[in-house]
Amino acid sequence: MTMNLNQLLAADRTLAVVRAESISDAAQLASALGRGGIRTLELTFTTPNVLEHIRRVVETSQDHGVMVGVGTVLTAAQAESALDAGAQFLVTPGLRPEVAKVARERGVPFSLGALTPTEVAQAVDLGSEIVKIFPARHVGPGYLKDLLGPFPELKLLPSGGINEQNAAEFLKAGALAVCCGTSVVPPALVAEGGWDEITERAKKFTASLS
Repeated sequence: MTMNLNQLLAADRTLAVVRAESISDAAQLASALGRGGIRTLELTFTTPNVLEHIRRVVETSQDHGVMVGVGTVLTAAQAESALDAGAQFLVTPGLRPEVAKVARERGVPFSLGALTPTEVAQAVDLGSEIVKIFPARHVGPGYLKDLLGPFPELKLLPSGGINEQNAAEFLKAGALAVCCGTSVVPPALVAEGGWDEITERAKKFTASLS
């Protein structure tokens, strides 16, 4: 059975966010993460040639089973180009109504970035079923618990500063899943193709979530 984004995040409890100047082979990167138990991959518009990398992951999806999306989406044009390249979900660092509009029209899941209760409410109004709390390191797990008071059904995805030491605390506070970044996918390893080490880092990170 093919799982959607919500189901994958609920099952794996994490999403890998890659910020790198270079990706030697995006398909191998996806495979490495999949072997480590992480089946959602967010590439970002801060990486050169990101659309080519998205296409590469999508074209080889039968080999690794990883869902690929794109983050740091700031404009409608970026959203359209990412979806045309095959991106399966969109993520923004803040409230981007024009990105939300494209995603809704194309029927693709998206997660808008927010921090304050007002921004969270606006993200929900724009159709963001999963709200990314960014930067999470500056507010801590307790902040998520507080947000779930007035928004008990909210699906929260904290991002920024999440590591093996604090990830489980964010989940205990009520997060649907957490974003993992350089602790699992360091830019140098992504650039040089250190796939086995990335797999081991992914396994170690996912083991820390329980």
